[in-house]
Amino acid sequence: MEFLTTFLPIVIYFLLIILIIIGIVLGIKVIITIDKVEKSVDVVNEKIAKISPVLDTLGAVSDKVSTVIATVISTLENLIMRLFMKNKNKEMESEEDE
Repeated sequence: MEFLTTFLPIVIYFLLIILIIIGIVLGIKVIITIDKVEKSVDVVNEKIAKISPVLDTLGAVSDKVSTVIATVISTLENLIMRLFMKNKNKEMESEEDE
């Protein structure tokens, strides 16, 4: 019994020392990984900052093009509807005359 009271604390202290060393090593690896991630994020942010004006310009151009296309389509739709309505009105008038 005396052996256990002297041996178990030594084993527990040894295991705690190993656990502390593993924690320190993992902590250092996490810090290194976070630094690498920060550098990568900074590079991506710089590239996005360089590309952003181009994307803004493309967005504005696409908005204007879509507005023009919508206007053209609306105008063509109105013209086609008028033609069909004229033909329909002429057919109704001819049926009424008969």
